[in-house]
Amino acid sequence: METFFQQIINGLVLGSMYALVALGYTMVYGIINLINFAHGEVLMVGAMTSWTVVGALQDSGLPGWALLLISLICAIVVCAALNYAIEKLAYRPLRNAPRLAPLITAMGVSLLLQTLAMIIWKPNPKPFALLLPTDPINLGGPVISVTQCLILGVTAVLLIGLTWLVNRTKLGRAMRATAENPRVAALMGVRPDRVISATFVIGAALAAVAGVMWAANYGTVQHTMGFMPGLKAFTAAVLGGIGNLPGAVVGALVLGLVEALGAGYLDQLTGGLFGSQYADIFAFVALILVLTLRPAGLLGERVADRA
Repeated sequence: METFFQQIINGLVLGSMYALVALGYTMVYGIINLINFAHGEVLMVGAMTSWTVVGALQDSGLPGWALLLISLICAIVVCAALNYAIEKLAYRPLRNAPRLAPLITAMGVSLLLQTLAMIIWKPNPKPFALLLPTDPINLGGPVISVTQCLILGVTAVLLIGLTWLVNRTKLGRAMRATAENPRVAALMGVRPDRVISATFVIGAALAAVAGVMWAANYGTVQHTMGFMPGLKAFTAAVLGGIGNLPGAVVGALVLGLVEALGAGYLDQLTGGLFGSQYADIFAFVALILVLTLRPAGLLGERVADRA
């Protein structure tokens, strides 16, 4: 039972990081029907930016939490500017093109960002400094680290804030109107280009937070680190229902729990022969089962019909 609860904690932490990235996918798809496959690389840029800032300020005498906060703010600024540029230069000219063109462009941007990161930061993995206390918190058997508590808390706050923004603010109403019909929204005074750019910036900020949390939790960064989290987050968005914000969160948490529990029990059943390195199998098997039984995802796809 103790092992079960430990796997639940690990799954929730993993799912929380997936959720931050999955929301970026589903927000963009819900508004312009585009899968931004470069989104995982935005996470990577956030983590690498944080690593650079922490390395530059490590001898400044600042406490670890202050270094983490400063590096997080820098990562958010860099990723927001990067995603704004990607949307304006790569995706906006193709907005009325056949769907295959933006998809291929997104893959090209992903490879471009990986290559540039490899040139700037070199290809070798780099250790991320331990900025928070490492003593585990005992929960009566299962343990959780301070970093994992921070991940759960920050994710919860950001999800509440995003829900409030989308449902209660002028920008949120503009986003929903643009998703429904951008031409009619423009006639009502909404500027779709600005709304779409804001959506990319918000998604980038969430990905930056996920990247810094990922680096702090696993203690390493490298130029390819965004590929698998980006793919898993896309899987989570599809699992919950692409275009559906609550669905992205539910799909991410389900995916994290499936990975953690599946890998843990496989490790026990095989006596340690198979373990966490096979966790990806469970994630994609879960996706196949859900899409076979419920093609629109767990909570249903939510994309406006613009015909």
